[in-house]
Amino acid sequence: MQDKTNAMRILDAKKISYEVRRYGDGKTALSGSEVASILGLNPDKVFKTLVTVGASRAHYVFMVPVEAELDLKKAASAVKEKSVSMIAQKELLPLTGYVHGGCSPVGMKKSFPTVIHFTAENFDTIVFSGGRIGLQLEMPCASLSLAVKLEKADIIR
Repeated sequence: MQDKTNAMRILDAKKISYEVRRYGDGKTALSGSEVASILGLNPDKVFKTLVTVGASRAHYVFMVPVEAELDLKKAASAVKEKSVSMIAQKELLPLTGYVHGGCSPVGMKKSFPTVIHFTAENFDTIVFSGGRIGLQLEMPCASLSLAVKLEKADIIR
């Protein structure tokens, strides 16, 4: 087993249980749909983590089902911003400590307001990046909210 990621260490420290799901070679980023397929999971319960910047220059994290697209207007409304836009991929690592394809909502360098699509509540557990390419974590949304302050909203097209 590889070393624990920052996300896993934080969950362990908070005594929040999770299940680890591994896929691929750990080097090649796959689309969320591919990850769901490889793991044999309903893609509606597998969430991707997206990092944005608002008109105010504040950063926000959004979690949406892997086959959905973030609606930037709905996202801006959810965080009370005039507008939000995706950050450039090259900004992800310095800002969050995570690489594209391995960005977890847990354990970023700083805490950012985080909004998850409300459908997460429809599942006993949800799946999201564990902080490394090839590693997903599965847990109830309520458990994730113990590690990350989550707001729930309609943020997809």
